[in-house]
Order: sequence, then structure tokens, then C-alpha cells
Amino acid sequence: MKSLTIALTALALTATSATAEMSLSFKNWGGIPLCTSGNPNKVGNPAFVLKGVPAGTNKLVFKLTDLDVRSYNHGGGTVKIKQGGNMKIPAGVFKYKSPCPPSGKHTYEWSVTAKQGGKTLAKAKAAKKYP
Repeated sequence: MKSLTIALTALALTATSATAEMSLSFKNWGGIPLCTSGNPNKVGNPAFVLKGVPAGTNKLVFKLTDLDVRSYNHGGGTVKIKQGGNMKIPAGVFKYKSPCPPSGKHTYEWSVTAKQGGKTLAKAKAAKKYP
């Protein structure tokens, strides 16, 4: 009986960690105006695809970071949701400061945090070069 309990505990831990994994993706920047001046525009978010959003999540907090100039605050937005699972966040739900490198290409990373009230349930990231 003891070995059965251990096996069931291991199975429960595996199931818990698998449900806690969340992924984020986006295909493009959502048709924003080309910006290479270093002076970003205020634009609507690209469309996002999320997989594995934990049950109990009631809001998703998005943030954009320029991985080449981490000190610049591009902002992001918060999206309220009613359930976890797989979902699409449409383009233009919130506004942020667009990617806008002063020269060359920069890598920009969207991060999303799944929250239940003030508690963090999961995090995910996706990065792309711009332009």
C-alpha cells in the first residue's frame, strides 16, 4: 500500500507541474507604424495566443521589454479574464509604447503573468526582433 501512495503522490506532482506551465506567442506586431527613430508611438497590442493559463486566473498582466535597452519602459496592459485554459487575446485590447529602436534591429520580449488577485500563478515570455 505504501508504494501505491508514493506512486499516486508522484503522479499528482507531475500533473500539478504540467498544469502550471503556460506559454505565450504572437505572430507579428499587429500592423503598427514602422518606427526606427527611438521615439515610440502609443499603439494597440498585437494578438496573443496563450496556452495553459492556470485555472483560477482572473487577470493577465502583459509587459514589453527591449532586451537591448532594458531600462526603457514600454509599458503593457492588464486583461481581465473569467477562466484559464487556452485562449486568444485580440489585438488592440490595451495600449503600450511600440518597439522603436534608434538604429538597427532590437529584440523585444513580451512577458505575461497570470494572476489571481495579487497572487502570481504562472509566467510566460515570447520574443521577436523589430523591425
